[in-house]
Amino acid sequence: MGIQGRSLAVVEATRFRGDDPEYHGYVQLLVGAVIAEAQSQGWTVSRLAADDGVDALLARTEAADAIVVMGGEDIAPRFYGGSTGYPGESRHLETADEAQLALVRRAVERETPLLGICRGLQILNVAFGGTIVQHLGDDSTHRNHGVPIRQIMASHPVAIAEDSLTADLLGATSVDVQSAHHQAVDAVGSGLRVTGRAPDGHVEALEHETAPVIAVQWHPEDPGAPAGQLAALIAHLSGVQSAAVAAVA
Repeated sequence: MGIQGRSLAVVEATRFRGDDPEYHGYVQLLVGAVIAEAQSQGWTVSRLAADDGVDALLARTEAADAIVVMGGEDIAPRFYGGSTGYPGESRHLETADEAQLALVRRAVERETPLLGICRGLQILNVAFGGTIVQHLGDDSTHRNHGVPIRQIMASHPVAIAEDSLTADLLGATSVDVQSAHHQAVDAVGSGLRVTGRAPDGHVEALEHETAPVIAVQWHPEDPGAPAGQLAALIAHLSGVQSAAVAAVA
């Protein structure tokens, strides 16, 4: 029967970023790519924002068969014991943070398949007690600096653990990725395993040890990402791997 008709919740921090129309437009492109790929794989997709709060988000995702947590703003430091005032600090959406943290914890508890992308990886880490490197520096190779938002993605390799689900999905233990983050995982959350690292050692992929939950720090949904990456990672949500792995290969 496949996954036809099964429901996928694609969860953003917020739907509207009127203070930054260029960033807002780019986010629409990225979210749209995830939705289009999921629909092509047979999912019925709901696009949801987390900034309505914990109760609203948990209610709206109650019946979801799988979840994608998208990228976005920095997580408020209070959720991981950090301080404000760090370099490169973005605005914080604490209501959205709290809601996504609760959603991820429930997904693990219920063993609901989940994919985290960029901020989604950091939400997963913080949800289970992990911490965040607040700024990678202005010479970091994880994003392009001083360029328009549409040029911010930087390409770099990621080494994938051979015995990981991520390697199975992508069909490789070394992949090139598109990334645009200025923060990264520091201490790893409880129950999580690092399955991908950049050349500088920073965490690029996480998997939960028992639940079907994975996350990547890069953007497989970016138009410049290698063909097949997004398809492979979304295929994880239904347990269907073969076609997506073939696309990556």
